[in-house]
Amino acid sequence: MRSRSPGAHSFAIQHLIDFDTNHGYIVRMTDERFMEMCLREASTAFESEEVPVGALILSPEGKIIARAHNLTNRAARPTAHAEILAINMASDALENYRLLDCTLYVSMEPCIMCAGAIIEARIRRLVFGCFDAKRGAFGSVIDVNKLPLNHKVEVLGGVLADRSESLLKEFFQARRGTEVVITGPTRNRLYV
Repeated sequence: MRSRSPGAHSFAIQHLIDFDTNHGYIVRMTDERFMEMCLREASTAFESEEVPVGALILSPEGKIIARAHNLTNRAARPTAHAEILAINMASDALENYRLLDCTLYVSMEPCIMCAGAIIEARIRRLVFGCFDAKRGAFGSVIDVNKLPLNHKVEVLGGVLADRSESLLKEFFQARRGTEVVITGPTRNRLYV
């Protein structure tokens, strides 16, 4: 009888499992992997002195078609949130303003502006990191899925939430006392 190497056995088992099917832990592992990528985008924002939020969008086939992080300061645009930028990139990639069956990953619960864009784009699924108790639009302050709209988003929140929240806290703690000089007296009261 021929002996098998340990690698050959695991290779055979991998091919018996349908990884695209929802097998609980497999989906969570995938969500965490994509959230890791969002956190890398958020870290890039942090290094650029932008609020550290990162986003990415998967096509219906599971391919990354957009990655972005907040650019509100650099672009001098209040709408330059990671989610909006990623939605615009994904629309360009698919040459369609409807992102049907796409999944949006973002390191922090989207605000009401971004929630509106998510619904307009008809994104099927949203996975986010930490909740935003001051502006979150998918359960924290308001839940847009409870509004009488013609599109509902499948939502999973809290994926790697501690890491996302920690990055945000670090960012805003470093800026305490500087907010009046940078952007006015209301800055930083939103977080931490």
